[in-house]
Amino acid sequence: MTMTVLDILAVGMLDRSDTGEVLEAHSTSTLIRSGDSLIVVDPSTKYMRPALKTSFRELGIFAKDVDTVVITHWHDDHLENLDMFPNAEIYVWEGPASESNMRNLNIVTEEIELCEGVNLVHTPGHTMDSMSVFVEGDDRRYAVVGDAIPLEDNYRKMVPPRLNVDPALAMKSINTIAGFADVIVPGHGFPFMTR
Repeated sequence: MTMTVLDILAVGMLDRSDTGEVLEAHSTSTLIRSGDSLIVVDPSTKYMRPALKTSFRELGIFAKDVDTVVITHWHDDHLENLDMFPNAEIYVWEGPASESNMRNLNIVTEEIELCEGVNLVHTPGHTMDSMSVFVEGDDRRYAVVGDAIPLEDNYRKMVPPRLNVDPALAMKSINTIAGFADVIVPGHGFPFMTR
């Protein structure tokens, strides 16, 4: 059995005006260590780069050694620091990224196992190309979900992301995540327990 560990590299945030307009957004960035694999989910924004660098230093890991980056969906606040990981294979769900000519880009069209206990799962609704990373940890089941669940409130109140392309599909994805996870890492905030 491979040992799997999750570390939060940077805790994201989402600030809205009284009318709901997004004023500032930075995604949460997560490192998954599974066997020999070093996987970053959502490298976040340039603003968060110092936090990522500090976390890597504290963990004793070099960003150049990260072999995989998963982008939960193709929005800038989740992917601006891709350049920190020059040796990584990048995984995105089929959609807008498909038109990118970016190096090392793997277009995912069906749910796959990235490595033992780490699966890429389609969770559309916020965007059609949204995906989550489901992790069978040593102690719990984790879901790193991007903006399928942007904030803990979306889960607690069982409401779709405010920005979505299909609210019914978004709710179906939230239910899929809830059925799997003991711990959810939302797109913008701290991890939280579901049970």
